[in-house]
Amino acid sequence: MNGSIIQLLVLAGIAIFLILRLKSVLGTRDGFEKPPVAAPQSERRNRRDFEVIEGGPDRDITDHAPEGSDTARALAEMKKAEPSFNVSGFLQGARGAYEMILMAFEKGDLDSVRPFMSREVFDAFSEAVSARRSRGLTVTAEFLGLRELALDSAEFDGNTREGEISVRFVGEIVSAARDSAGELVEGDPKRPRKQRDIWTFARKMGASDPNWQLVATGE
Repeated sequence: MNGSIIQLLVLAGIAIFLILRLKSVLGTRDGFEKPPVAAPQSERRNRRDFEVIEGGPDRDITDHAPEGSDTARALAEMKKAEPSFNVSGFLQGARGAYEMILMAFEKGDLDSVRPFMSREVFDAFSEAVSARRSRGLTVTAEFLGLRELALDSAEFDGNTREGEISVRFVGEIVSAARDSAGELVEGDPKRPRKQRDIWTFARKMGASDPNWQLVATGE
């Protein structure tokens, strides 16, 4: 056997080895590709859960009132009358108003918050402040914070566009009243007490004045 034949046999053996090696790595084809495996139905459902559904519940309302309740419907009507109205934003404003008005009342400085109260509420608060002064009492007070803030109810009058929202507050304050001799007659300057209130705020939706007024107080 001459050298050229031996060389051909060696090259043929190498070629066969490479073909077998490629088949083991790449596999063989039968003339078509298998179709992609569909995701399980449960997985497809999970994907749909992440999709945003147009026309769904308004979370700004349902986060604070049961869906379909009278309160939720009233809030929805307020939003129609004033599209920029936001329930969560209103409650943040109510938080600040509560502390501001409550402390003004405790300290007897109601003039600073007069624009945020109806005439009836202002007169009632003023009468209580005047009664304290007539007894010669001096009040010191400190607002420690809110333990609870929640929307209680809402009403809307479509004819007058007047909206009313009642908010439940549970605050914590330290207050003390002393007479002209400096003797403690009410409260405790060292012991916090809880202050529970339900305040109702009103405003004509769509009006140029953005301020809500305190129109009623209760517990």
